[in-house]
This record gives sequence, C-alpha cells and structure tokens, in this order.
Amino acid sequence: MKNQLNEDHLGRIWNWRITMVAGLILLSVALLGVSFGPIGLSFPKIIKTLLGGSNGLQGQERVLLLQLRLPRVILAALVGAALSTSGAVYQTVFRNPLADPYLLGAASGAGLGATLAITSSGGNVYGLLPIFSFVGGILAVLTTFFISGKFFAEPNSLLLSGIAVGSFGTAVQTYLQQRHSSALRPVYSWILGELTVANWQVVKWSSLYIISSILILITVSKQLDGLMLSDEESFSLGINPNKLRIIAVAAATLATATAVAASGLIGFVGIVVPHLVRGITHRVTNRSLATIAMAGAAFLVLADLGARTLLSPAELPIGVITAFVGAPFFLVVLRKRRVTQ
Repeated sequence: MKNQLNEDHLGRIWNWRITMVAGLILLSVALLGVSFGPIGLSFPKIIKTLLGGSNGLQGQERVLLLQLRLPRVILAALVGAALSTSGAVYQTVFRNPLADPYLLGAASGAGLGATLAITSSGGNVYGLLPIFSFVGGILAVLTTFFISGKFFAEPNSLLLSGIAVGSFGTAVQTYLQQRHSSALRPVYSWILGELTVANWQVVKWSSLYIISSILILITVSKQLDGLMLSDEESFSLGINPNKLRIIAVAAATLATATAVAASGLIGFVGIVVPHLVRGITHRVTNRSLATIAMAGAAFLVLADLGARTLLSPAELPIGVITAFVGAPFFLVVLRKRRVTQ
C-alpha cells in the first residue's frame, strides 16, 4: 500500500513537471509567433509592450503586435488546445486510437454551415461564417445521436451514424458549391483552415466555449480512465459510463465546433498531439489532458508560424502544414497498431 501511494505521488509530480515544460514550450513558441513574419519585431520590445513598460513598440509595429499577431497567436493556441484535447477524449470514449475530433459529423456540419454563410452572405462573409459553422457542427452531432437511437448503447452504431451524417452534409455542401461557383475559392480556403480573420472579438467568444469545455474534460479526466474498461467494470468502480460519455462527448464537441467556427477545418491535430504526449510521458492520455491542451496549442501556433513564413509574403493554409506533419504520423500510428494486433 505504501509503495502504491509513493508511486501515485511520484506520478502526480511527474505529470505536473511535464505540464510545466509544455507550458514553457507554449510561451516560447507564442513569443516566436508574435515576433517573426514579413516584418520582424524585437523580443525585448515585445515583452516590454505586453507588460506595459516604457520603450516598447510604437506606431505601426505596436498595432501589428496588438491587433494582428497577438490575437492570431492566441486563437491558434485556443484552437490547437481544443482539437488536441477533444481528440484524446474521443479516442478514449470510442476506444479507438485513430479517432479524431471530427468523428461524429462536426466537420461536415460546420463545412455545410460555412458554405451556406458564404453563398448567402451578401458580402458579410466573416460576420456570418462563425455563427453558421458553429450551428452546423452542433446540429450535425445532435443528428448523429438522434439517428443512432440510444446514447452510446452501441458505440459502433454511433460511429456509423456519424459517417452517414458526414456523407450527407458533404453531399449538400458539394451541391451548393456547384450552384454557386463563385464561392468555390472562399469555401476551399476555409476548408483548408485559416486564421487570417483572427481578431479580439473572435478570440473573446471562442475562448469562452473552448476554455469551459477543456476545464470540464480535465475535471472528469480521472474518471475517463474507467471508460477503457468494460461497462460492467466501470460500474463496479462507481462510474456511470453512459453519463460520463455524454458529458465527455458534449464538452469535446462544443470545443471542436467552436474551433471549427473560428478557424475552419484543421486536420490531424487531434491525432498527432495525444499520441505524441502519450509517447513522451508514457502515461495514460486522460491523466495528461492539461499537457495535451498546451502541447496542441504550441503545435498549432508553430504550424501557423510556418504557414505565414514559408512562402512569405504569400501565406499557406494552416491545414496544409498540419497535413504535411500529420499524414505521415497517422500512417506510423496505423502501422504500429497493426503490428501490435
């Protein structure tokens, strides 16, 4: 018993150390994100400006930092944290290491909502797009639950329902694109992910939903370990698996829908980051949700920095960067899973 308590204590210390390291990496990457670009900004002056000190950035450089780069970096961090945490939770809930945040039709629903916004905006695209994509993602997931019949009575039927809803949403989206060919370019730009419309208003409303969702998931993270057991074993541990799944999926879906509404579809973050953290820490993923959130935030800030600078002054869609990293990583994970089976 004493040895077990010592192991638990050491485990908690180890987890907090890893989380602190992830936080320091996030701060370093964020500083790089606001500093580098077509116009470089001085590190000391950035820090002085953010701390409200004298001799900070002035004029256009100050506007560039506070009104353009800083909200973009913060939004990238929020979206990365949302997608990585949601991916880790989905992998636990559905007992599938290859599950991602878009599993239940959130991507297709948000894509359909964004397409409707772009084709009916009358010029105010970015005013309607977050609202339409957010509602579309939420409705798609609710439809998936409705079609599947009972909440989590059979996870496989829920996954199949998500595939059906996703296919239908994609079909309607394609139809609308063909009817409004002038909207093809903005739709595809959004589908590949973009943070070019980041501003403090977007950061404000998205942070409310994303941070609340992540806090809920971290609160129930220890109980989520029970979902990796059978339902009978979970009940014996005092866990109501169906109730816990509903809470976890609802919070993860809210975070995902908000992230999609704010930035478009950015793939592979929810697969790459949880597996990367698991491989480094050798800990159960759900015990490391705080670390996963920070690692996901750092990953997407770094990806956005690459999207802004690799072809400067032109800009790559951030989804292209994450796909370059994520696709090979996905194949490696798939390969290891086949070898271990």
